[in-house]
Amino acid sequence: MRGTKVSRKTFWMMAAASAVALAAPLTGQTVGEDEDVAGSLNIPKDITVFGNRDPNVRTATAIVNGTIITQTDIDQRLALVVAANGGRIPDEEVERLRLQVLRNLIDETLQIQEAAAQKVEVTKEEVQQTYDRVASNFRKSPRDFAKFLREKGSSESSIKRQIEGEAAWRRVLSRRVEPFVAVSDEEVNAIIARLQAAKGANEYHVGEIFLSATPESMGAANDNANRIIDQIRKGASFAAYARQFSEASTAAVGGDLGWVRAEQLPEQLSAVVTTLGSGQISAPIAVPGGYSVILLIDKRQVLGVDPRDATLLLKQLTVTFPPGSTQAQATPKVQAFAAGLKDIRGCGNVAEVAAKIGADVVNNDQMRIRDLPPQLQDMMLGMQVGESTPPFGSLTDGVRALVLCGRDDPAPSNGPSFDQIQSQIEQERVNRRAQRYLRDLRRDAVIEYR
Repeated sequence: MRGTKVSRKTFWMMAAASAVALAAPLTGQTVGEDEDVAGSLNIPKDITVFGNRDPNVRTATAIVNGTIITQTDIDQRLALVVAANGGRIPDEEVERLRLQVLRNLIDETLQIQEAAAQKVEVTKEEVQQTYDRVASNFRKSPRDFAKFLREKGSSESSIKRQIEGEAAWRRVLSRRVEPFVAVSDEEVNAIIARLQAAKGANEYHVGEIFLSATPESMGAANDNANRIIDQIRKGASFAAYARQFSEASTAAVGGDLGWVRAEQLPEQLSAVVTTLGSGQISAPIAVPGGYSVILLIDKRQVLGVDPRDATLLLKQLTVTFPPGSTQAQATPKVQAFAAGLKDIRGCGNVAEVAAKIGADVVNNDQMRIRDLPPQLQDMMLGMQVGESTPPFGSLTDGVRALVLCGRDDPAPSNGPSFDQIQSQIEQERVNRRAQRYLRDLRRDAVIEYR
């Protein structure tokens, strides 16, 4: 089972500040009995539009059942998304994101309103506690963290509102949905049997962005999917785009479907996922009800032992450069750093070598190989204890090298436990019902755009 914890890294990837997000390994394009069928509207092919709606006019704010969403609300939430993508979003893409942020804020408002209607309360103290935990993950005091957010164009109040919304919605679901979801022992045992039968087969860690479309709007949805793919290939965060654009319930966790076997995915997705390499993103995939874009995060074998799960004991040496240093100015120091690494004879003399070349040393005894960048993973698999990597890094972040001081190989896996599988199935069903719940709230809402 996957947990969702707020860390310095995942904070910007999720473009949010909740310490706990809704985890839901559920493919977004599943069409169930409660889904609306576009054809049932029986819209004729030839129509005359009475009145005029300028497609170039975009409404920026809204009143949702009497609650006002201001331009400031949108700007501050949008700032998180832009920051999550390193500020590399083109102006035209920012405008599209602004509209998506407004839609997300409308949903968030409906969730908070429904919690109030159900007499579900999230106290200011609870919100503050979560906010303080997020700040501590950034090694900042709450006051310094608020300043940090303002520098990014966001605010303390914007994040606290999202914390409140997510916490309130989880409590609504725990009261109105979860008690009515049941998973039998037979279902769980059947999955355990299938896992044992599939031992050694490949499974994939997949991210998904699902964009819904009617038959008439498939072209526009395909264009939208291609624009998103283009931005991600240029370095934007897949998780941030999934959180803002995906219409699957997994949007809350950055589109993370978790570990799945190809046959567990819809036929259209399974045919593609087996062709992707780790870190690769697909082209738009036509599925019932719209388009999916999938990212292959990682790959492994069912109930197998993956050497990349080995836990490493590492020493990291780092040399840094003054701001504004040029490549020519840094080259002598990098060359001295590389030459000094040749003097390392195991981890016992790392401190001595570091002192000679002016490097800082940091120890880490809980790093898994699979958590390292792909270029370093293959390198670590072939290294012996006491060896170091070549230098890597940049002028801005510093040039580094890793020395391997120890390795604990992974034990054979017996797979997820009965309780873990049962919990995952329950969560999938809760999220399916939560999606329909929110859809009904949208349908009944009174929304005025300004």
